[in-house]
Amino acid sequence: MELTAIQKIAAYALPILFAITVHEAAHGYVAKYFGDLTAERMGRITLNPFKHIDPLGTILLPALSVLLGGVLFGWAKPVPVNFANLRRPKKDMLWVALAGPASNFVMAIGWGLILARIALFPANAQEFMAQMSLAGIQINLVLMVLNLLPLPPLDGGRIAVSLLPMKAAIAFSSVERYGMLILIALLFTGILGMILTPALRFFQHWLAVLLM
Repeated sequence: MELTAIQKIAAYALPILFAITVHEAAHGYVAKYFGDLTAERMGRITLNPFKHIDPLGTILLPALSVLLGGVLFGWAKPVPVNFANLRRPKKDMLWVALAGPASNFVMAIGWGLILARIALFPANAQEFMAQMSLAGIQINLVLMVLNLLPLPPLDGGRIAVSLLPMKAAIAFSSVERYGMLILIALLFTGILGMILTPALRFFQHWLAVLLM
């Protein structure tokens, strides 16, 4: 029996909240570990989703994506990080940026484990939990792959800045002011989906292998 639109949104709601909350908190926690206390002072190292929610990017756009199909798209309020406060700003930037996508991969594995053990749930809850688990896998893999795109201000852009020689890193980081416009243009032209789909299939395959 197919889930209704309301049930489908409900099945996606918890995975979306977990995905964006843990992603952002992970950035803040790793930044604190490497010496920047900005996120902690602003109360952003927390699993309270209301601290990270952006009404448009976290609620409206993902809901429309679920109902209309296509690439799941959205964002949260970014955790503030002052990279100058890190002990080794350029090197430590890599670990701060990587923390968010890494947390999404761990959560995708967690939802995959739930899906693999769906028979442990009551029969009348299995369909809903299966949908929620599939949503959790999809959302976390999409967020991971999307954020790993080498485009500032995405995490992949920060990673690229960390790895590039200083002169090239400074030049590349100047793209950040146009980053979101470029991302939105890629989304509406369909290019973003063409970029993400092969990477998503790759990670879905290896996640399935891992959970076998």
